[in-house]
Amino acid sequence: MTFCLDTYLQESENYDILITRAGFKDCKKVIEDHAQEIIHINAGEKILGVRVIGIPPIPIGIDDKRGTVTLPYTKPCYGTSVVELPVDKEEIDKIKALRYQK
Repeated sequence: MTFCLDTYLQESENYDILITRAGFKDCKKVIEDHAQEIIHINAGEKILGVRVIGIPPIPIGIDDKRGTVTLPYTKPCYGTSVVELPVDKEEIDKIKALRYQK
């Protein structure tokens, strides 16, 4: 399945925005406080069809039981938000494969 976050957010209401118009530090804290599992990725990695920007390493929250990911999403002119959305297992596995290696 090919997934595009921009399209999904425009066409679906099946997601939660946990914080909006925030700095990277605040977004990181929200993800770390909210998610069941945290992985970290490098800035510029492509997740769900978009490049994730921020101060590396960037936290991505994963909840395998609920089938959701929580990630920072930066949109020009709107700032950075933290979005939690459902994705299939294949997408979760792709995200886990991007895990930041020191």
